[in-house]
Amino acid sequence: MSRSSRYPAVLAVAVAIAVVALQALLVPLFAGPAAHLEPRDLPIAVAGPPAAAERLAAELGAARPGAFDIRVVTDADAAIRTREVYGAIVLGADGPALHIASAASPTVATVLTQATAQLGQGRPVPVTDVVPVHSGDPRGAGFGAGFLPMAMTGLLAGALAFLLIKRRPARLVALGTFAVLAGLAGAAVQQHWLDVLPGDYFAAAGVLALFALAVSATVAGLGAVFDRAGVALGAVTVFLVGNALSAVASAPELLPQPWGAVGQFLPIGAGATLLRSVVYFDGHGSATALGVLSAYAIGGLVLVAIGRRGTGRTTTPAAAVDAGPRPEPALAG
Repeated sequence: MSRSSRYPAVLAVAVAIAVVALQALLVPLFAGPAAHLEPRDLPIAVAGPPAAAERLAAELGAARPGAFDIRVVTDADAAIRTREVYGAIVLGADGPALHIASAASPTVATVLTQATAQLGQGRPVPVTDVVPVHSGDPRGAGFGAGFLPMAMTGLLAGALAFLLIKRRPARLVALGTFAVLAGLAGAAVQQHWLDVLPGDYFAAAGVLALFALAVSATVAGLGAVFDRAGVALGAVTVFLVGNALSAVASAPELLPQPWGAVGQFLPIGAGATLLRSVVYFDGHGSATALGVLSAYAIGGLVLVAIGRRGTGRTTTPAAAVDAGPRPEPALAG
């Protein structure tokens, strides 16, 4: 008789304690970053006459130490379009003006608008949106919401590929097929049905396919090496932790550090950054995110190719030697 059957009350209490402990960890993981959104070394620029621009940059840095990474540039809009900065204060003959890119982050655009309101000295500061969000998604909410189901289906595909498919080549085919179809379908839904994504369809589909492969291959690969515990590890790391730290709806520089930076090295955060860069900024600022997703995709596929868990080929040589050949039955008479 197992201990669980002999002590059902103890097991019940242990399960309840374990779930509550998990809850105690998940609540701050999700609520903590969201409750403490504020700029932390947020890249912005100042453009204008050199002496005035340098003076304003120094004043802004002294007013809110550590909040902004302020750079003096000659072409504010170029710095915004290449994703060097989120916005810029442009000094002109009529006073300061704010240039933003709501496509980079509607939340940051709001933060910058509020932070620079006092520069007008009683007059409204003119705001120019250099790279606006798509007209079909004016608040940018649809862009962020689309990543949750993509991550869930990627997690599901990886788990099913490990649990149901026993041959390693077939697992690789399943993951590749899923990624291609997920990218094509995801881009079609978000562009042609919901109208929340601009840009080239195949470029968006390629990013979503890479994201789907990164998530599913990582989960399947961890399962192939560590069995069901690996699938659980992949789900926790890629989905739970990755979603909480992704900054899809805000920006990495608004989250408490180092968690904002950590989230960019997980698939959801990297996927969101890559998709923004491709569909809004002609690929500028995409190098790190592309490298991160590619590493997860390639690493996961390698683990699937070498892992033996779930393939029925996990018998060790030692076990085979110990078993030894069966003795021949003695002949009668």
